[in-house]
Amino acid sequence: MSGSSSSPLAEETVAPDEPLGLTVHSLPQPGAALQDDARRTAAGRLRMLLVLAICAAPVIASYFTYYVLHPSGHASHGELIEPVRPLPAVMGERLDGQPSPLAALKGQWLLVSVASGDCDAACEKHLYLQRQLRESLGKDKDRVDWVWLVDDSRPVRPELQRALAQATVLRVAPETLAAWLAPATGHALQDHLYLVDPMGNWMMRFTPSTGPELDIAGAKKIRRDLDRLLRASDSWDQPGR
Repeated sequence: MSGSSSSPLAEETVAPDEPLGLTVHSLPQPGAALQDDARRTAAGRLRMLLVLAICAAPVIASYFTYYVLHPSGHASHGELIEPVRPLPAVMGERLDGQPSPLAALKGQWLLVSVASGDCDAACEKHLYLQRQLRESLGKDKDRVDWVWLVDDSRPVRPELQRALAQATVLRVAPETLAAWLAPATGHALQDHLYLVDPMGNWMMRFTPSTGPELDIAGAKKIRRDLDRLLRASDSWDQPGR
């Protein structure tokens, strides 16, 4: 049979070669990248400041209630420390010689005294008042620790150690204490009781009205201050650490 059939391959039209089309994406500009990093850094700092403000708000609110609103209608006996002074990041030493960081004291209100390990009559009186003040708080006593900071290496009498079973006793270098706590004009460091808030900030100093040591009348005024502070912080401060 004559005739021919064309092949489909022969009928294809061969398209001429065309250059490939390439899409070039623009590279990031260094200035824009730096601006993005700066924005992220600023946002991170802002979030950190907000977290710190939220954490500190209860303490600030309790101080405001205590010193500005005066819920009980009485002036405070203790002297407010401004600005507050945080616990130093150092190690103390228990009476058994074991190290203990001062930061471990955080989490409670602390009623603090300072004295030599030989503990004279004024020291014993302060320790007695600290114990009595804490016990007088009744159901709130577990929110307060009484603390004796010993500023030398002199031994503590065994009979006194037995009386301190519920106290926290730490030896701390005198230069550390002098950099953190401070006495009122005309007084020594050992003359006062000091109050530290649960965040670890020294915020109040109780000064004897007469003489080098606190008396019963002064202790009653301290008790009133403690009552007011505990009431003002009742919404956020809980017993125990």
